[in-house]
Amino acid sequence: MERDQTAAWSHAYMEHANVTVHDLDEVKDLLLCALPGWRVRGEGRLDWFGNRTISWLHVGTEHSYIALQSAGGEGVHPDWRSSALGTKHIGIVVPSLNEALQRLAAAGYTPDHWGGARPFRKSAYVMAWEGLAV
Repeated sequence: MERDQTAAWSHAYMEHANVTVHDLDEVKDLLLCALPGWRVRGEGRLDWFGNRTISWLHVGTEHSYIALQSAGGEGVHPDWRSSALGTKHIGIVVPSLNEALQRLAAAGYTPDHWGGARPFRKSAYVMAWEGLAV
């Protein structure tokens, strides 16, 4: 019985990640530019624990998404090179890195830096103007 339960857990996957950003539209536009098969799954406003009202967007597919929420004008996104707490980057696998980079370049985004050399994959880090790397 134990073995079967372990096998079932090996099929776990990430359903969503929640990231607070300054500019919902800018990060949404970056994601949709890089990932044309993704869409805005939902959006709205909600009361953030009685402190303030925030806006949110869910951007992704029917299986997984990135939950973006507004920061309410507070804080600064940590620089990916720092050791500060916070989201440094979001890694997304795409069918063609070159095609994704071409779409992003046409929208004004260029790679900040390239990932490590791996024989089985290539990676590039593209920064949203607010500092989040995708």
